Amino acid sequence: MRRVLAVSLGVLLVLAIPGTALAASAEPSGDALVVLSGKAYVPAGETVESVVVFDGPVRVEGTVTSTVVAFNGPVTISGTVGDDVAVFNGTLYVRDGARVTGDVYADQRVIADGATVAGAVSSMSRLGLTSGWASFAVGLAFWLAIAVSTLVLGLLLLWFAPRAADAVVQAGKTAVGPSIGWGFAVLVGLPVLGVIAIATLVGIPFGFGILLALALIFAIGQATGAWILGRMIVKTGSRVGAFALGWAILSVAMLVPVISGLVLLAAMVYGLGTLSVAAFRARRGPATAPATPPMPSGPIPA
Repeated sequence: MRRVLAVSLGVLLVLAIPGTALAASAEPSGDALVVLSGKAYVPAGETVESVVVFDGPVRVEGTVTSTVVAFNGPVTISGTVGDDVAVFNGTLYVRDGARVTGDVYADQRVIADGATVAGAVSSMSRLGLTSGWASFAVGLAFWLAIAVSTLVLGLLLLWFAPRAADAVVQAGKTAVGPSIGWGFAVLVGLPVLGVIAIATLVGIPFGFGILLALALIFAIGQATGAWILGRMIVKTGSRVGAFALGWAILSVAMLVPVISGLVLLAAMVYGLGTLSVAAFRARRGPATAPATPPMPSGPIPA
């Protein structure tokens, strides 16, 4: 039951995270290392509490004091794991000199003769799950997290700022190039700015604030992308109906394995870019019409 709860906790983490995760590498920071899509790496000499990866490879050369759970990807252990290791859809490699204090659950595993596994070694059937069903469940949870968070956030934005939403659509129609450029600039620039700020003593609070706000910012960009797509198809009528159409198209496209990541990236980039362009235009204000000279009040001379 303890091991099943640990796996269930991993699935709940997906549902708790807004649907804005990008493929990225992650390295430890002392606490739990959670990666939605990308590789997780614990270098030699580093220690983390636990590792949970939903899609990507795991490499542990340092120390994990608790569990290692991977849902889709290979796992290589050459350091120390203080509790269980569970690999749902991938191959587990336990190298010479590695030590796992708990149990090992993996359908495909290669354990070197010089490795130490203190607990039992068994397949995923011991947990009452198969790798195929587990992978499907995690994928479904990931899709639901993104789709539901985008829907709720988009509806809230339309409710609070309907006129601003119209201005964003106008920016998306008239400034395609600047929107793409600013979208990439925000997507890449904000994380870089946060890391640079943390590197300075004075900017540490500012940097952490930026990094903590990235999930919400990227989620807003994704919802904005769905809104623009829907409004370009349904040019008049209900804002909610237009947004629902764009959201439905993006949600269905996310189910296609080859293009799902590209669709998310495109929606996020264009949404962030149009928001930036619309904000700049609002700050600059409407163009001022040239003053009209006053009409003469007296009789017009011949």
